[in-house]
Amino acid sequence: MKRVLSIQSHVVFGCAGNSAAVFPMRRLGIEVWPMNTVQFSNHTQYREGWQVVMPGGHIRQLVNGLAEIGVLAECDALLSGYLGSAEQGEEILAAVARLKALNPTALYFCDPVMGHPDKGCIVAPGVADFLKNRALACADMLAPNLLELEQLTGRDIRNVPEAIEACQQLRAQGVKLVMVKHLGKAGFAMDRFEMLLVCEEGTFHLSRPLYPFARHPIGVGDLLSATMLANLLAGCTPVAAFELTNASVDAVLARTWLAGAYELQLVAAQHEMALPQVSIRATRL
Repeated sequence: MKRVLSIQSHVVFGCAGNSAAVFPMRRLGIEVWPMNTVQFSNHTQYREGWQVVMPGGHIRQLVNGLAEIGVLAECDALLSGYLGSAEQGEEILAAVARLKALNPTALYFCDPVMGHPDKGCIVAPGVADFLKNRALACADMLAPNLLELEQLTGRDIRNVPEAIEACQQLRAQGVKLVMVKHLGKAGFAMDRFEMLLVCEEGTFHLSRPLYPFARHPIGVGDLLSATMLANLLAGCTPVAAFELTNASVDAVLARTWLAGAYELQLVAAQHEMALPQVSIRATRL
């Protein structure tokens, strides 16, 4: 059984951060060790809510605890997401270095959450700079959305060829695999949810239905990153993992839309999520 240390935010109610990532990975057969950077009562698109940022040293101390009981070396990957501070990011990179010293085959999958003001998601000062200037150099795999891809590369991306060039720029900096979680305005069609995969095997494109939600669910990006990592750890090729991830997330969103729900229906869709029917194949570009 593969093991993942998942360090990101947590919401008490709903699905975002670890609350969107832990259950799907476990349902896909991965042992997950969740560690929270921030605890929210609910995600930030609700008008009200509370958050508590975990204090400095919190991640380091918990990683020390894992090392002291002798299990850190058994971890196969570290997944990072929403950070409460740039200092937390440095603690995560220290954990990555410590993990790789114990297990050289371990992976660092970075979901570079930089915030989206239009969605009410704001990251702490210094986090975006940390992700661009520090985390990028350490990541084996990266899963930005279009906005994050632009910030990481310093590019204005208007179409798919420009998105591919940006991903190749990240690959040239040492990232082995880049999955763009949502091409948005740079995609081929505005009525589809499109993704891009750039890795050693080549460049691949996928799309799925864009459901007409009155309010779009939060946590889809967290679900995509977690599911992609789980499929890779299960031994899938990057392209097969990409296709399975697309199918699993589409199944969750279809169930969420049919239920008229705002929060992702992970439990209700767990069977289709764990055993998805892959009807859309990736296209090589």
